[in-house]
Amino acid sequence: MLGPAVVPEIIDPADAEKEAELAVLSAVAHGNGPSGLTIIQAALAGLGRLDQAHAMVYFQLIWNALREPMRQALEALVMERQIEGEATFPPFVQKLIDRGKLEGELKGMREGKRDTLLRLLARAGIVLAEDESARIQACTDVATLDRWIDNVLGAKTATEVLS
Repeated sequence: MLGPAVVPEIIDPADAEKEAELAVLSAVAHGNGPSGLTIIQAALAGLGRLDQAHAMVYFQLIWNALREPMRQALEALVMERQIEGEATFPPFVQKLIDRGKLEGELKGMREGKRDTLLRLLARAGIVLAEDESARIQACTDVATLDRWIDNVLGAKTATEVLS
């Protein structure tokens, strides 16, 4: 009987390129699990060696098997790579995902994190210099904003937060 227990987790893109069909099965079976995004990325790398018609069908199988949280994670990853200029996914994957929608969501997320950071700084009584405030407003990296939010706890100065 075929099921997740007998399908290996293909996480290495090189392995996925050698065994594209097995990588697709792996993504369908394990794509919603803890290593799902890594498995999906490997499968997408494997699709790169196939003709576009087969790759599109296989991608649709993977996409249909994903639950909404993993679909959103994949969309965010594709969007991030497009923004950074690292078009590492096949063009049909990028076309499937609505770039405008994701750009708007990413922009909203950044604005929300900036707002949270500024509110936490104000509640902590930390006054920002003009250049520090400008630095926060100019930041587009979500991980950096998250780090600064975490840094507010126990910080006494803006320099400690923005380190």
